Amino acid sequence: METGAPCSAPSLKRVERGGASTGYMGETNGILKVIIVRGKRLAIRDFTSSDPYVILRVGDQTAKTRVINSCLNPTWNEEFTFSIVDSLGVLKLEMFDWDRFKHDDKMGHAFVNLQPIASASKLKRALKLSTGETKLRKVAPDVENCLMEDSYVRFVDGEIVQDVRLRLCDVESGELFVTIKWIDHTTNCSAPYSARSM
Repeated sequence: METGAPCSAPSLKRVERGGASTGYMGETNGILKVIIVRGKRLAIRDFTSSDPYVILRVGDQTAKTRVINSCLNPTWNEEFTFSIVDSLGVLKLEMFDWDRFKHDDKMGHAFVNLQPIASASKLKRALKLSTGETKLRKVAPDVENCLMEDSYVRFVDGEIVQDVRLRLCDVESGELFVTIKWIDHTTNCSAPYSARSM
């Protein structure tokens, strides 16, 4: 496979992860959805390519993407759903190269402070938004995140959404494109929630 060509899967895969509470959404502060969209210009860890995957951490909850073989520009389009009981903290992302006969090699890490999403959720409630699309906040690259460029936290039809382009740290090269969605429990606090895999 060409190292500069994008590698992709045919469709979005959704995997839901429950936290300490998996009953009704009313037991949580909300639902955090993280879509690992794609990687770009990833580091080579095998002879001419890598077999990348991403581990996501939100509080004490962990999830993992599938491995994409022999690709430096992978497209995952995998969505992970986390029940959030406490306040929003930090989304931590670690990338690895899968190896069959030895320990997986590190390919960098990134993090996103989720506080801008939490404050945008409060603004959404104050403005009493329920439909449509509205930019709520601009987030600039700084020490609180690994952003490569400005990112906007938006309200889009009931969800708080932020698309981010992240620089992978402690590695020679690599970018990760992620979409973060927050569904506040006040949006639909009576709807049942169950952890399941699609």
